[in-house]
Amino acid sequence: MKTDFNEKQIQILLVAENLFAEKGFDGTSIRDIAKEAKINIAMVSYYFGSKEKLLESLVLYKTSGLKELLSDLIDEELDPVGKIYKLIALYVNRLNCNKGIYRILHFELASKKRVLELESFSEIKKANLKSLEIIIREGQAKGVFRKDVIIELLTPTILGTYFHFYMNRPFFEEILNLNTEEKYNNYIKTTLTMHIQQTIKALLTYES
Repeated sequence: MKTDFNEKQIQILLVAENLFAEKGFDGTSIRDIAKEAKINIAMVSYYFGSKEKLLESLVLYKTSGLKELLSDLIDEELDPVGKIYKLIALYVNRLNCNKGIYRILHFELASKKRVLELESFSEIKKANLKSLEIIIREGQAKGVFRKDVIIELLTPTILGTYFHFYMNRPFFEEILNLNTEEKYNNYIKTTLTMHIQQTIKALLTYES
């Protein structure tokens, strides 16, 4: 499936994302999307074929960009720990800037009504894991990272920490006094990101 979209397709995808996140996939119709996007219903079908294909296109549009960022990170002039720290910052920023699509993904995967393990999406995830593996192997070759690291579980550790914080937002807003959107997002960008970085570093490196 293509991941490069024209301006009109992107407009439709962003409208669909907002509606899917607010009303759910089943609660949103093609008519709803067309009305919100101020276009003819036939245009949605023309570009995407069906609501299911539109959802698949949305997932790919919102998740494919990280693949290029992680691939570029491999060749940056950073030490292995620096690369891991930047990788985590990229992941957290990407998640926080795309809350809508990850809310949709969480619901769809949890409900098991639709299988989002489409081949192209799976390939993106595999490519992201490969980039992480290359960075870890580099660190292991330099004697910085442990040899017994389970690389496949590092991404779930990063994502799980972020999503626990996000899914319990009212609780953390209260106990951490994050009473504005700016405070909340700044906490994620700084303190939460640093906490995840330190957690992953502790898993990767030898005890001093």
